[in-house]
Amino acid sequence: MAKNTYLKAVKRAETADRRPRAIAKYIRISPFKVRAVLDLIRGKSYREAVAILENTNKSSSQSILKVVKSAAANAENNLSLNRDELYVAECYANQGATLKRFRPRAHGRAGKILKRTSHITVILDVVNK
Repeated sequence: MAKNTYLKAVKRAETADRRPRAIAKYIRISPFKVRAVLDLIRGKSYREAVAILENTNKSSSQSILKVVKSAAANAENNLSLNRDELYVAECYANQGATLKRFRPRAHGRAGKILKRTSHITVILDVVNK
């Protein structure tokens, strides 16, 4: 049993994605709104993505900017990569936990309010020259 666990761990380490990444979880913005901004920066260089996010007038752009900068810091500190050579390889927003709230309505009823959260993931990679 222990040997099988060891072999699984070795195989997992071999196939692991070594690109720098950052994940922000439980951000209190709907994933639908986050994806609109993520589509703007997908495939862009790091500098260009940061410039776009700093000048985009959307509520999710500040959260995404924080994640992009965190991924770049991970690349620089953990993998010794240069920020000028990075680009946004993948970025996506998955749905997180939904906060359920109720609002009083007419005739003693209650209306359900769903406050959605999202998990934002940004994966950077090095530009091939």
